[in-house]
Amino acid sequence: MDVTFGGGGHSRAILDRLGPRGALIAFDRDADAWARALKDPRFTLVRSDFRWVRNHLRFLGRLPVDGLLADLGVSSHQFDTAGRGFSFRHDGPLDMRMDRRGRRTAADLVNRADEAGLAHLLRTYGEVEGAHRVARCIVQAAAQRRLATTQQLVEAVRPVTPRRDANAFLARVFQALRIAVNDELGALERLLIESPRIIRPGGRLAVISYHSLEDRLVKNWMRAGDLGGEERKDLHGNRLRPFRPLSNKAIMPDEQETRTNPRARSARLRIAERT
Repeated sequence: MDVTFGGGGHSRAILDRLGPRGALIAFDRDADAWARALKDPRFTLVRSDFRWVRNHLRFLGRLPVDGLLADLGVSSHQFDTAGRGFSFRHDGPLDMRMDRRGRRTAADLVNRADEAGLAHLLRTYGEVEGAHRVARCIVQAAAQRRLATTQQLVEAVRPVTPRRDANAFLARVFQALRIAVNDELGALERLLIESPRIIRPGGRLAVISYHSLEDRLVKNWMRAGDLGGEERKDLHGNRLRPFRPLSNKAIMPDEQETRTNPRARSARLRIAERT
């Protein structure tokens, strides 16, 4: 199962290795993914947030599955499409919705937020340094005129944007807003909690994350069966965890991969086996 279909690269690779009687079910909440749906009788694409994976699989009669892959974050297609508003590098509407059926855009968020709430959001989801100063700039700019485009947001935070590492700073600001708009951590938490009831014993859970907030949740869940990392034990002192990590550390991209795919630089792959 590929719960983040995106451009379809992972699904194609899985189908290349899947036998004729195998089946692959993919999920994506972005309608643009349907334009890249694979024409293969073994393949099914479901338009849905992956937090609802178990409900859909139960409806399809496909529980449990042998494996689940999640490649978190934003796809290259989404980043490179100015009209989606995910990147500070392209001027476009300040949208950031992965599912455009959703009501709240990033513009709605920044124009309605108060300084304290926005600072908390920037600090929590983007680990933005000086979050209060950044929030103050945004709120003050929004009071002058509605912030409607990505470049208007970039201009709003320019007074507090460091000259060095400006791109990294802006990336964190945009990341924080995107995570909030799409409730990305909430979706990941639900997927992880549901995963023992989705994957059969001996099956695999593989997650690729791109920032510490996601990776921390995945690591804690795979190691301890608890999102906070607290180990649970039975009366005999045996650890109660639904998965066994297959490596002590996250798997990182090598130099060759980062040369051909620079966006993979921050990728962290963790794999665990259902116990």
